[in-house]
Amino acid sequence: MKLSMMSYTMSRQPNFDLTEMFDLTAELKLDGIDLVTLHGSTASELRKMADDRAIPVVAHTFMADLNFPTEAERSKAVDDARRGIEAAVVLGAPTVMIPTPAKAGVDRNESRKNWIAGLQEVIPFANEAGVNLTVENFPGAGSPFVIASDLLEAVQQVPGLKITYDNGNAFSGEEPIQSFKDVAEHVVHVHFKDWKIVEEGQGMKMLNGKTMASDLIGEAALDTKGCLKALEDANYDRCINIEYEGNKYNAADAIRKATKYLRRINAELIAEATS
Repeated sequence: MKLSMMSYTMSRQPNFDLTEMFDLTAELKLDGIDLVTLHGSTASELRKMADDRAIPVVAHTFMADLNFPTEAERSKAVDDARRGIEAAVVLGAPTVMIPTPAKAGVDRNESRKNWIAGLQEVIPFANEAGVNLTVENFPGAGSPFVIASDLLEAVQQVPGLKITYDNGNAFSGEEPIQSFKDVAEHVVHVHFKDWKIVEEGQGMKMLNGKTMASDLIGEAALDTKGCLKALEDANYDRCINIEYEGNKYNAADAIRKATKYLRRINAELIAEATS
């Protein structure tokens, strides 16, 4: 099992400090870092911070709103994606991801059609750069990519497109272990998170009809150990981002807790496999 820092987990809370994030990554001996945006720095500056601590940049995540019906309307986002891919090359990141949120007033199926058309325009830049272009399961009732069939539709129509599997976001639409198995051959990066099921109005309305709110990995409704076993059974050997979107814990403390938990259940899986 390889674990990676997800800069979003720390940057979403106040008083975010890049140096503290890189130092925490080194302190916990995480296997890499996913830089979600460049955080106001240049790719070269972030690469130096990572190299100084011998931390591989395993992914670069950036926004590029491709959810428009025409090529002309998508042109700015295609340029944004090209620049994101160029930054990934400087960072040394083998994988990039473009988040695919819902858009108000646009049906999720129409959104998926728009995204697929945009990804078809972006994939040549990724191929030329030698970088994996990915999308993930994204939560919300209107999200274009939630369940395995959504993702596979894109993979089939965008040759070379890969998947970032997010176990929590898959859970917002279907059973997450089977969801992973359905897309496993295309997965090159993984996010782990956790959701708790809450009363309507206290969280996000999901595709599965439930309302969910973020919680720390291992403290809510997901079968995290089962998800990890599914990854290991599929011989997945790349990184798993530690993602936390709550505020119950300070982000650094949340990452420490989640790292300890994931390493414990991984040790249990190893012991069970050898007993």
